[in-house]
Amino acid sequence: MELPKLINNINERVIDDLRLRLSAKSKVSIAAASFSIYAFEALKEELENVEELRFIFTSPTFIKDKAEKEKREFYIPKLNRERNLYGSDFEIKLRNQLSQKAIAKECADWIRKKVRFKSNSSTEVMGGFLQVSDVESRSYAPFNEFTTTELGLDRGNSVYSMVHSSPSPFAEEYLKIFNAQWSNSEKFVDVTDRILEYIETVYKENSPDYIYFITLYNIFSEFLDDISEDVLPNEATGFKNSVIWNKLYNFQKDAALAIINKLEKYNGCILADSVGLGKTFTALSVIKYYENRNKSVLVLCPKKLNDNWITFRSNYKNNPIAADRLRYDILFHSDLSREYGTSNGLDLSHINWGNYDLIVIDESHNFRNGGKITTDEEDENPRENRYLRLLNQVIRTGVKTKVLMLSATPVNNGFKDLKNQLQLAYEGEAEKIDSLLDTKSSIDDIFRQAQTAYNRWVKFEPTERTTAKLLGILSFDFFEVLDSVTIARSRKHIERYYDTTDIGKFPTRLKPISRRPCLTDLSAAINYNGIYTQLQTLNLAIYTPSDFILASRMNKYVDLDESGSESGLSMHGREKGIRQLMAINMLKRLESSVNSFRLTIQRIQELIQNTINRIDNFSHDRYGHTSLEVDDYYPSMVAEEEGLYGSTFVGGKKTRIDLADMDFISWRQYLEWDNEILNFLLVMLQDITPRHDSKLQQLIEDLESKFSHPINNENKKVLIFTAFSDTAEYLYSELADRIHDEYGLNVAMVTGSVDGMCTIKKLKPDFNTILTLFSPHSKERDVLFPGSNTEIDVLIATDCISEGQNLQDCDYLINYDIHWNPVRIIQRFGRIDRIGSKNEVIQLVNYWPDVELDDYIKLKGRVEARMKVTVMTATGDDNLLSDEEKGDLQYRKEQLKRLQEEVVDIEDMDTGINIMDLGLNEFRLDLLAYMKDNPDIAHTPFGMSAVVGSSDFVQPGAIYVLKNRNNGVNINNQNLLHPFYMVYISHEGEVLCDHLSPKTMLDNMRAACRGKHEPDKKLCSVFNKETKDGREMSHYSDLLQEAIHSIIEVKEESDIMSLFSAGETTALRNKISGLDDFELICFLVIK
Repeated sequence: MELPKLINNINERVIDDLRLRLSAKSKVSIAAASFSIYAFEALKEELENVEELRFIFTSPTFIKDKAEKEKREFYIPKLNRERNLYGSDFEIKLRNQLSQKAIAKECADWIRKKVRFKSNSSTEVMGGFLQVSDVESRSYAPFNEFTTTELGLDRGNSVYSMVHSSPSPFAEEYLKIFNAQWSNSEKFVDVTDRILEYIETVYKENSPDYIYFITLYNIFSEFLDDISEDVLPNEATGFKNSVIWNKLYNFQKDAALAIINKLEKYNGCILADSVGLGKTFTALSVIKYYENRNKSVLVLCPKKLNDNWITFRSNYKNNPIAADRLRYDILFHSDLSREYGTSNGLDLSHINWGNYDLIVIDESHNFRNGGKITTDEEDENPRENRYLRLLNQVIRTGVKTKVLMLSATPVNNGFKDLKNQLQLAYEGEAEKIDSLLDTKSSIDDIFRQAQTAYNRWVKFEPTERTTAKLLGILSFDFFEVLDSVTIARSRKHIERYYDTTDIGKFPTRLKPISRRPCLTDLSAAINYNGIYTQLQTLNLAIYTPSDFILASRMNKYVDLDESGSESGLSMHGREKGIRQLMAINMLKRLESSVNSFRLTIQRIQELIQNTINRIDNFSHDRYGHTSLEVDDYYPSMVAEEEGLYGSTFVGGKKTRIDLADMDFISWRQYLEWDNEILNFLLVMLQDITPRHDSKLQQLIEDLESKFSHPINNENKKVLIFTAFSDTAEYLYSELADRIHDEYGLNVAMVTGSVDGMCTIKKLKPDFNTILTLFSPHSKERDVLFPGSNTEIDVLIATDCISEGQNLQDCDYLINYDIHWNPVRIIQRFGRIDRIGSKNEVIQLVNYWPDVELDDYIKLKGRVEARMKVTVMTATGDDNLLSDEEKGDLQYRKEQLKRLQEEVVDIEDMDTGINIMDLGLNEFRLDLLAYMKDNPDIAHTPFGMSAVVGSSDFVQPGAIYVLKNRNNGVNINNQNLLHPFYMVYISHEGEVLCDHLSPKTMLDNMRAACRGKHEPDKKLCSVFNKETKDGREMSHYSDLLQEAIHSIIEVKEESDIMSLFSAGETTALRNKISGLDDFELICFLVIK
């Protein structure tokens, strides 16, 4: 008879003992907490031979839970017990050999033939043991888990692992206990089928989509735990049944849900999707959500976008979402500078600014300069600018206000722009958002560090100055902030990562055509440069009478506001601003058209002549007191969108000065000087009639060419942009009848300052009607004019429609004058360059002034700088342009140069950084949607894989998703996904995307997998043949080694860098030894 013995799993192991004992007649009974396919693999030969194996799970495992979640103390351990089926924590090394698919298949075949599993369904505790019945019986106890650790193949984390091996009669006693439990059907449930079902998931072919969601589940499961119903869109409000929701494209729906989530959680959000992605519609769906919850909404927009927003809330025939009955208020940015009067039918003096639950700020970049209490250093009675009024009176007071900001360009000169806008959401009180963000530093520090990093990066050599380099030096916290409160997708992003088959694609942009017409074809006439020279000698003293007030009389001229107290902006400051604006404007109007420039000169002359007459009358009658009003009439001469220049002038009243208080003799001399120059210019321009206006003739030629040779089928539509209403009227008067008579095409004009015009008889040419007939498909003409086929083919417009309009029926856009801000050119083009366009190609034509670009930019710089200095006083500063302005000129030059060659996206314009493509929110929302229908994803085995085909976006290779089991890898918190690491590696072992670019990585994975709900049978069979059904995975386990090595390499490189930088070094912290420190979650093979 054999004696009992003690197996210490060091000199002798349980597995060795079993190998000797198991035979074809053996019946094995095991009671243990878990079962691992790797333990089967270790004893495969012996186990396949035995007569039968019965297995009892000693605690509830693989059974439906009867108890409530709160009462289940074993809830988490239960999941771990079930997961051990695919390998325990100490079998990672085996799992990382990637052979589990083959093992699982063999194990499942064996189970079907010889094994039955039951599970303890009671809460009674049961000890673990293993019993072998053969010629001689033997029992092994304690035997808690059927894993390679318990068999003695590895140490696990126990100090010792002693197992008693007992012969008969002790072994029979164990068998009696086992048999008694096995036959107790009340407490023990058969789970064999469930086990087989789980094991089959390991070796069945997986869909790419499934692997994508396993990745998301593992990376973002903590986010699921944190999420509360309060911050998720509440579908009970019925907003998903609204007309607007059902008009949204898939990417807009994603954005709308994310915005609601961010507004609820952080109180604010910036939607910075690129031009042409329909931000207005996305915002309307968010407004609908809040209005359904009975919230009060205010839309704050620039005046020129008013018609757009008015249409969507009005009971108009051409409102495509009229059935939603939106009721938001609309006010303008400029209303924040006003106390009295009406705006959009609302009495500003009665508005309860603090009572809005949600404010939607369209073109929020207009608030990027933040709050200034005063607008001129000479103010004795400072007052708030628009930004501060918005912050103090609208957001901080009254009910809690959420802020949604819309802008394609939230960052212009640095990250401060972004911070100023975000501050509106947290009411300028950093601690309010610090408590919500998962960041180590406060938001003020985060932006300070980001700006410092940006300033450092700007000084790099151009070749070094890559976005990737900047991303490398920005802190993890910065991305966390962006991820929390911004949504920014580029058109490339949408094309790449969304299924756009239902939507259609973006049209192809043809190379821009650049025209450089002369001023005129008359040989003796003046040219651009000649006019520029004359303009530089102008003083424009007509706009700065306060420069001529006698010193002894100055104190009379402190501005008073309505209440009689001193107002915010000094007369002197206001005049300086107007004068600078007028000088710049004359230049812009010359570039726009000869006609526009001529009208400007005549208007200024008229003003000068009237003033000279008044001075003369006054000097003849020295006893009369003549009070002089200098008309604030500059707005009629500025480009329409320059309304925002008004924001530099608080007040805007007429300037009233008593001539007796002035050195009017000197002033008259300056006025005469200007008058002579203007007279000379008028004489030089008088021969340039429309027939000799080379620019106009070039336009006629371009239009005729487009009508004769359309670029898409028979599409003859052309959209002509100009900055000035005068130019628009001039073009309409010269072209409309001619085009209508010669080509039978209708022409229309819309500007923000005069009524629309159109060649269609008996048509009321209002703004909406004209746009609907110009773009009948995108503007749903059938709704406004059922059965009509009337169309407008040529539209002449100012920048009143350069934003927020979808005119994608048109395929040809002409910039008749080049806007000084390159972004505006792209925004104009965004009217026709839109996703879903029916046009294959679109064309941009730019009319440049006939001067060298360098001279042109320098000239603009000189005019802007010179006009900063007033006529009578020098600043004593030779360098009038600040570094920032010089940089700005350089920037404009670079971008305008690029625009001669290609149409660039706004996000590619900036020589700095854009905030596109940094957030991870859409992945979280993907996961949330998936979890609703697939709650069981938690049970998914680790190490699963799928095969997917390569494409233009994803090249052949493998993407590994790993979990780090050691904290020493995440240097400076640079990996946003820590402890998860993703590496994309080619079949040759080259790292295509490393673990520090998780956004790009997840985007790649999403592009490759999303929507592929079934395995690709053809690719799977190629993969199975290549790996002999998963038995020979050495190629992929070698790539996994390489992937892990790439993570460690980055760590070592960073450690060395940290030795030479200020602060604590990371070099002496936890080492990572390699494969065992990482657990493979899943992987995607790209063929």
